[in-house]
Amino acid sequence: MATIRLLAISGSLRAVSVNTAVLRAAASLAPSGTEVLLYTGLGNLPAFNPDLDNDAPPDIVQTFRREIGLADGLLISSPEYARGVPGSLKNALDWLVSSHEFPGKPVALIQTSPRAVDAPAQLRLILTTMSARLVEAASITLALLGRSLDAKDIVADPSLAAPLRGALEAFVEGISE
Repeated sequence: MATIRLLAISGSLRAVSVNTAVLRAAASLAPSGTEVLLYTGLGNLPAFNPDLDNDAPPDIVQTFRREIGLADGLLISSPEYARGVPGSLKNALDWLVSSHEFPGKPVALIQTSPRAVDAPAQLRLILTTMSARLVEAASITLALLGRSLDAKDIVADPSLAAPLRGALEAFVEGISE
């Protein structure tokens, strides 16, 4: 059986981000035969400009789109800034709107704050508008708000690791449907 490749995208550019930590933990907890790769170029993407979105967009955009195309699914974990989706994540999604790599792509959302409601709702609207296939059984909220945890801490905490592992299993199952 072929390896399932998941591309993990954190909507946070912070060096010590709980959103990035949860995605790194997901890489450790992924089911056998599943590879989770963290995309680290979000902050390097140029501001979306439709004039540059042509047959030869910037190299970094081409690389990003290629990574999206190679992935069997996307794991996205994002904070909420000023009751919305962080600009860096929205910018990355804008670069995917006209690409052929994104439509129909399975996506799971991992929230790290139960208080965040506006950004997750906006993200769902954006993704469904872009023809993503949201896998609801794999989209979860972990109560990490105000906790200073790294990936190892998340993996070591059964109350966090178990639901994250379950979400990953549901995501792999949802991709196979």
